[in-house]
Amino acid sequence: AANKAEITQAEKQVKLLTWAYETAVAKSMPQAAMMKSKVDQAVVALETLKAQSEGRPAPPAPAALLLDGVDVFIFDCDGVIWRGDSLIDGIPNVLNQLRQAGKTLFFVTNNSTKSRAGYKSKFTSLGLDVKPEEIFSSSFAAAAYLEQTKFKDTGKRVYVIGEKGIGEELDLIGIDWFGAESDKDTEAPMKPGGKVEHDANVGAVIVGFDRYINYFKLQYAQLCLNKNPGCEFIATNLDRVTHLTDAQEWSGNGTMVGAIRGCTGMEPNVVGKP
Repeated sequence: AANKAEITQAEKQVKLLTWAYETAVAKSMPQAAMMKSKVDQAVVALETLKAQSEGRPAPPAPAALLLDGVDVFIFDCDGVIWRGDSLIDGIPNVLNQLRQAGKTLFFVTNNSTKSRAGYKSKFTSLGLDVKPEEIFSSSFAAAAYLEQTKFKDTGKRVYVIGEKGIGEELDLIGIDWFGAESDKDTEAPMKPGGKVEHDANVGAVIVGFDRYINYFKLQYAQLCLNKNPGCEFIATNLDRVTHLTDAQEWSGNGTMVGAIRGCTGMEPNVVGKP
């Protein structure tokens, strides 16, 4: 518990900082905003000491302290900015206030169905002005990983379970890929003697969220991973559920990744956020 001497010292600190702040305001000094932040912090410290001495819970810090102490805000998208195609109430006001306060904003999403350009279009359609460089999707993360590991130099191809977002990002860095939505209607030859022929030059399989997942895709992926030496298993994320509509949660990419993990015994390299 705080003692009387500590409280007295904290009170003096508040008075001193308040005087300094009022002086800065009176003289239109640029340090005024910084001094106001220090006053707020000192007041919170004082009230916390008083609460400790009286056996009370410490008071919550005002929102202003959070704003003063944080320069960068990172937002998830699904379930935070929007649900499905519906903007969550209050988001435009929050983002506007943060921008007016000079904060840096980033928007991250594990949903790989869109590229950064696709998400830019979605933000715009919802009335939000977001710069492309503020957007980080797991489709971009998958492409960035392959670029960092110089996958293109191997001359190998990528098989994609997922939707167009991954392919659009791979196109931007010149990596040869196939699969994804082009295989959504392909059926596995489930008949006597039937088999799926796979490309022995596939060096990586990327598994992202896929609303058109089918048995052919699962078979093709497992053949590449089980038969092609060194073929890498890359997952955009392991999310159990996702938000496709504003009515309920839906099975997430962990469903697709779990299927490939089950038929290969391999653990994926996860490139998305935890």
